[in-house]
Amino acid sequence: MSEAVVSILLVAGASFMMLAAIGILRLPDLTTRMHASTKAGAMGAMLVMIGVAVHFADSAVSTRALAFIVFVLLTAPVAAHVIARAGYFTGIDLWPGSVKDELRERYDPDTHTLSSGLEHDSQHTENSEPPS
Repeated sequence: MSEAVVSILLVAGASFMMLAAIGILRLPDLTTRMHASTKAGAMGAMLVMIGVAVHFADSAVSTRALAFIVFVLLTAPVAAHVIARAGYFTGIDLWPGSVKDELRERYDPDTHTLSSGLEHDSQHTENSEPPS
């Protein structure tokens, strides 16, 4: 029974990693490629580590597998976000079919500054008269 569970976990993990690789090759721009590699790649690695922990059934191996899973959960989305954002700021074009570009209005390519959109609101509240 345990061998079947381990086999299913390993095949599912490898399948997710293969989907991530196909997504990197087939998707049109940096942001969608980062999305595919992060989501599917992280899921695949986690499923493989769960399969390893189930196969060895040892507390030391399970602890290391759990530590790996936590590490991937914490670092993969952050790394993908930083890489995609750096790509955007260096001028990599988005796919023409992209529906939304939320940074376009807030990013100044000349000064390389990004506004939060709250600067105008804070100036407005500072200059307004307090309610009486």
